Amino acid sequence: MMKALTAAVLGITVLAAQAAAPLAKLTTPGFARVMVGDFEVTPLNDGTADLPMVDLLHNDKDRTQAALNKAHLGSPTTTSTNAFLINTGSKLVLVDTGAGTLFGPTLGKLVDNLKASGYRPEQVDDILITHFHPDHVGGLMADTKVAFPNATVHADRRDADYWLDAARMAKAPKDVAGFFQGAQVSLTPYIKAGKFKAFDRNGEVVPGISSYASYGHTAGHTSYVVESKGKKMVVVGDLIHVAAVQFDHPGVTIGFDSDPRQAAAARAAVFGKIAREGDLVAAAHLQFPGIGYIAENGKSWTWTPANYTLRP
Repeated sequence: MMKALTAAVLGITVLAAQAAAPLAKLTTPGFARVMVGDFEVTPLNDGTADLPMVDLLHNDKDRTQAALNKAHLGSPTTTSTNAFLINTGSKLVLVDTGAGTLFGPTLGKLVDNLKASGYRPEQVDDILITHFHPDHVGGLMADTKVAFPNATVHADRRDADYWLDAARMAKAPKDVAGFFQGAQVSLTPYIKAGKFKAFDRNGEVVPGISSYASYGHTAGHTSYVVESKGKKMVVVGDLIHVAAVQFDHPGVTIGFDSDPRQAAAARAAVFGKIAREGDLVAAAHLQFPGIGYIAENGKSWTWTPANYTLRP
């Protein structure tokens, strides 16, 4: 009686509970916000893919499965693909572009999430590519049109020379040839339009963002250092794929690595530098938004996700 009277006084409409309510089947937009000095960073989720990590990781399969079980992960393992939009105040810069249509229906969400975050593809000035695998370059195209009509694409010359080489693609195994084809389809329109610039050394690519060679995953795999007001964030691309395994056992590599030994060495070198300097980390395949901190723990690493904050 009292509950009904209170509802009437406050003008509240009391509805009966609907036990048979249908599943909503929707998730929130895949973007977040992080500040690095005066730079606004917007992590963008391109979607997720279920990958057979027990088979892909160069590790004892039982140990991999045990690590996944401990982290409450299944096999195949759901893996995020993240990109990072950086507003420097003078430039809008996108690091990687997601898969577009090259990796199945559960990826290719980047442009929709970019729009949901308050930006438009035509506002992007520069695109920095960590490497030319399809889940990083496929989003350069929207069907047969360039997805970012006003952007200049930047990447390490070693990766460009490798993946854009038609002769090398012709000799590649069938399971790798598609990677060459995806890279060439995605980059060629930008190259023809004079909108592609390759670099061949570490240094500033656009004001406030510098390249840092981390070769091994691919011939020219590159990390990017974002710096403003003395604060830094390092976008590490594919230096790590599975947090549940590779932070505890950093020597474990993955079947996608072109040179596994070099990839492991690059991970150790870059992670060591990041840990010493206390920099923020942004990773392509850690659980969205893929932002956090790395600390040294003997011969392994600890990962601490960045605290979430809602910024105006």
